[in-house]
Amino acid sequence: MSRNWLIQSVALAALCVFLPLGVARADDPAPAAPPSSKAAAPHFTPKQVLSDGSVTVRGQKIDYQAASGTLVVHPRGWNDSDSADGKNPSAEASMFYVAYFKKGVRPENRPITFVYNGGPGSATVWLHMGALGPRRVVTANDTHTDAAPYKLINNDDSLLDATDLVFIDAPGTGFGRIAGKDANKEFYGTDPDAYAFTNFISQFLARYNRFQSPKYLFGESYGTTRSAILANELASEKQIDLNGVILLSQILDYDNSVDEPENNPSVDQPYVLALPTYAATAFYHHKLPGTAPTDLRAFLDEVERFSLGDYNAALQQGTALSEADRDRIADRLYQYTGIPAAYWRKARLRVNGGEFAQTLLGADSMDTGRLDSRFAGFAIDPLSQRPEYDPMNASMASAYLSAFNDYARRVLHYDDAGPTGGDFLEYKASANNIREWAFKHQLPHVLRASNGAPNVLPDLAAAMITNPKLHVQLNQGFFDLGTPYFEGVFEMRHLPIPASLAGNVEIKQYQSGHMVYANQEALHQLHDNAADFIRRTDNESAASTAPVRN
Repeated sequence: MSRNWLIQSVALAALCVFLPLGVARADDPAPAAPPSSKAAAPHFTPKQVLSDGSVTVRGQKIDYQAASGTLVVHPRGWNDSDSADGKNPSAEASMFYVAYFKKGVRPENRPITFVYNGGPGSATVWLHMGALGPRRVVTANDTHTDAAPYKLINNDDSLLDATDLVFIDAPGTGFGRIAGKDANKEFYGTDPDAYAFTNFISQFLARYNRFQSPKYLFGESYGTTRSAILANELASEKQIDLNGVILLSQILDYDNSVDEPENNPSVDQPYVLALPTYAATAFYHHKLPGTAPTDLRAFLDEVERFSLGDYNAALQQGTALSEADRDRIADRLYQYTGIPAAYWRKARLRVNGGEFAQTLLGADSMDTGRLDSRFAGFAIDPLSQRPEYDPMNASMASAYLSAFNDYARRVLHYDDAGPTGGDFLEYKASANNIREWAFKHQLPHVLRASNGAPNVLPDLAAAMITNPKLHVQLNQGFFDLGTPYFEGVFEMRHLPIPASLAGNVEIKQYQSGHMVYANQEALHQLHDNAADFIRRTDNESAASTAPVRN
């Protein structure tokens, strides 16, 4: 993400497997692999491995074919003559994916959803292994998960009951790689990344003949930033309209981030939008003074009103705020967060996300999690300004990566040998490219790209205006310090769209964190909300009723 602490933590997701998948049978219909081109030869060629499986979702058995492999994408402006001689090959990326196709249905009647995590520079192992795929790895709800062996189970909350799924790893992650001249520059940036995904999706639709299918994007964290750009670029550059966009733990305007907002003085909005999450976290850890509220939602409604009202007004006054008003606001902040009023006064009423995470449980030398503040971990440096690691990430990452490495080789039968054979590739959860990431973004209908923190609200708005039937669902957890839930609400209310399109946006909230699905009850709700959203917007009633092909 745009702030250091925000972008150093990668959002997690999951997929598990327990039932074995067989190698694809000869009589199974399989799309032919596209012929390799001379231009692709210097580095990568597309790859595909097929296998079969089944999952049971809410009592319904779903048989599917899985396709794991890579597609090769190039930067914007690429010309195949650039690599023809093989002497100075241009940049290209081999992007790894795992797709699941329900058997026995017509493709044009079956929605397809493209799924990715964020980072930026994160693989999609997290959403794959923890939320939407046919298998799920079992992790602890709000504490550290025990070390291996990890348990993989049938995912009763897989979205395969509502849509086919394509899990896409970002360039340089998973079993994918980048290579060629200026490869880092050509793929590691807001706009280059979005173009790579646009290229990937258009290729995928052609390879698997899915242009007629209802189409959806499902992005988490920085993946929501990517989705806003993708929704507009797919329509404007590829003439591909989407049925819907599902956002999970949103950040579209990076000036709203509560990670180090002190570096952007005079912009107080991040503090205002993060306060309800501070209050939810204090509620969860029983740190609120006096008699604790019994209804979290009603409590947060009160905090939201205070945030937009008295708190916002006080911050806007800056040094003109009277001492009496400063003390009054500090006392209210103590009541809502459990952080002492003296600390709030010393902080000039402005506490960033890292300071809050380090201070709330500081008396016990514990820090809260950033991606999920329900988690807590021992502080490495109790005197530091912010935590040195994220307790949630530390508690779950091993389970997700171990589960997927086993699943890819044993179940998907994916041969991950390098492009020339020999050594096996490492499955990379992250490209570790945040220091190289160019956040420069070219807004729609603006001649010059912005060098500041990206704001992609105009991109999503452009997609909705040019396609008034496009629907958006925002899902968010109350205990997310990385992308606070009220920030997402605020951004959705400030999309530059006609008021008549505001009804195309819906918001679902959960008592969980950034990875909403880390809480099993919240995962169950997330499935129901996302599946319902797809079924309401897939236009299936108008689709052909011709016989299906098995």
